[in-house]
Amino acid sequence: MSTPDYVARNQAAWSGWAPDYEARGRLRWQEEPSWGIWGLPEQDLHLLPDVTGLDTLELGCGTGYVSSWLKRRGAHPVGLDPTREQLWSARTFQREFGVDFPLLRAPAEALPFGDETFDLVISEYGACIWSDPYLWIPEASRVLRDGGQLIFLVNGTLLTLCMPDEDGVPADRYLRRSYFDMHRFEWPDDGAVEFHLGYGDWIRLLRRYGLEIEDLIELRPPEGASTDYVYAPVEWARRWPSEQVWKARRVARP
Repeated sequence: MSTPDYVARNQAAWSGWAPDYEARGRLRWQEEPSWGIWGLPEQDLHLLPDVTGLDTLELGCGTGYVSSWLKRRGAHPVGLDPTREQLWSARTFQREFGVDFPLLRAPAEALPFGDETFDLVISEYGACIWSDPYLWIPEASRVLRDGGQLIFLVNGTLLTLCMPDEDGVPADRYLRRSYFDMHRFEWPDDGAVEFHLGYGDWIRLLRRYGLEIEDLIELRPPEGASTDYVYAPVEWARRWPSEQVWKARRVARP
C-alpha cells in the first residue's frame, strides 16, 4: 500500500508540536489514568478492562502515557507512533520512570504485526483522529485476537460540527459544516489532517470489519472543570458531548 499523502503532513506537524507536549506527557506518566481533555478519572469512567496479562497495542501513542498505565496494571503493551520526536519523548519517560515496553515507529495504516497478535488495541486522540479510519480500523481488526477489544477516544461529533475554522476560537451553538460529508478535516492554521466520522459511518465501518459495538460513552465534564484546550468551553461541554469513547469487540472469525 502506498503511504497516504497526509501521513507526512501529520508527522511534520507533530514533530513541531512535540516539545509543547513534553510537560503534559510527563505529568500524565506520573498520574493515575484519566481521560481526554477534561482528565476524567478512570475510577469514575471504567474505560479499561482488567488488562492483567493482556497483549496490548496503543495506536499513535505519542509520549506513551496510556501504555505506561497499561504496563503498571499488568499488561504487556506495545506503543506505536509514526513520529520520531514523539517516540523520543516516550523513551525519555521510560528511562525517567523506570517503566519499559516496546516502542515502534510505524503508521497505523500498515501495522508491522501478524494477524491476531493483540488482546486490546487502544487509542486516545492518537491514530483514531490522525489516521484515516477506513485504513486503520481494518488493521486494528486484523491484529486483534478473537474476542479482543478495541477502545478509542475521539472528539465528539457535535463538537467537530460546531468548531470554527479559526485557531483559538471555541465551539459555539452553530452547525458549521455538513454532517453527511464528515471524513477528512484540514484545519487552515496548522497544516495537519484529522479524520472524523458521523455515528452511522462509524457503526457500519466497525461492523464491516468484524467489530461488535459494545458501548459509546459520551464524556461530560463536571461543573467547574477546566482544560487547556480552548476549543471546548466547559459551558458547551456540559450541554453537548465534546468527547466520545467507542468500545468494540472482535467477533470470532469463521
